[in-house]
Amino acid sequence: MRTPGNVPGRLPIPMSATRQASFEVRVPASSANLGAGFDCLGLALEIYLSVRASLLAQASSRTVARSRGVRGTSELPQDPDQNLIFRAMRYTAEREGIELPRVRLAVQNEIPVAGGLGSSAAATVAGIALGFLVAGRPVDRDAALRYATEMEGHPDNVAAALHGGLTVTLTRGDGTVAAIRTRWPKVIRVIVVTPDLALETKKSRAVLPHTVARADAVYNLQRAALFVAALAERRYDLLWDAMQDRLHQAARQTLIPGLAEVLALPRLPGMLGVALSGAGPSVVALATERFEEIGRAIAGCFDRHGLAPTVRNLEAAQEGLTSSQKYVSQK
Repeated sequence: MRTPGNVPGRLPIPMSATRQASFEVRVPASSANLGAGFDCLGLALEIYLSVRASLLAQASSRTVARSRGVRGTSELPQDPDQNLIFRAMRYTAEREGIELPRVRLAVQNEIPVAGGLGSSAAATVAGIALGFLVAGRPVDRDAALRYATEMEGHPDNVAAALHGGLTVTLTRGDGTVAAIRTRWPKVIRVIVVTPDLALETKKSRAVLPHTVARADAVYNLQRAALFVAALAERRYDLLWDAMQDRLHQAARQTLIPGLAEVLALPRLPGMLGVALSGAGPSVVALATERFEEIGRAIAGCFDRHGLAPTVRNLEAAQEGLTSSQKYVSQK
């Protein structure tokens, strides 16, 4: 394969027997919807997928991946044809008309797979970014957002993973995507409770109704708008109402034992609101205090169904995708 050289608009990538170039990207997890903001709100979270792509000098070298991290890395297999990061790299190369060199991937993943925390979005964003970088190009974030949305099918998680903070997104009729990022208030932490239950997004979306009542659509529109306005004006007391939903959570309760009990919890001291995270099965609660008490209350709803939940007390990730380039001497 052709090796990118030093040309205008490209990053220098020396390839020699003594120096090997590598690129590393780090992408945060994300929680989408946050209640009423179905397919438009996303929040980046401080657990990460890190990927290092090392360029292979020998054309005969085999492209491979090695993964470490949380249990169940089914989206990150070693086979390039099955690995989501590799697929995103290839998708970017096809859309950009570039040729990829052979690489070796080293993956460190903290994000639960099929847990409703944007694991596939993070892998997709990582692969797209590496597609640009290993070809000697800076990451085009507008193009990256569009390509990731095309691969994922919706922009909420990928926008948060790419930009960090709270993102509000829309997809235009021509396929382009608009995203606005706002900083998340540090006073609000995110309690994530993940039951021991893998739930594919495809299955979770399949149970949603094809049509909704106008009253339910208006209900969610009001609350999604209120969510953004309440954060902007620091009216955190309104977030409880703003995170109520009629479009997706009720339908998904049939797939996630304990979710109905979580959503029916009374307003605990310190808890601003609670919602299903993306397609689930994780649940997120926004809180300003008594984090352990809130986490135990939510976990208890899943414990009663034998789902052994994991509780994480997280901050929002104010920064999204980051990247770096290194050179390693080869003996």
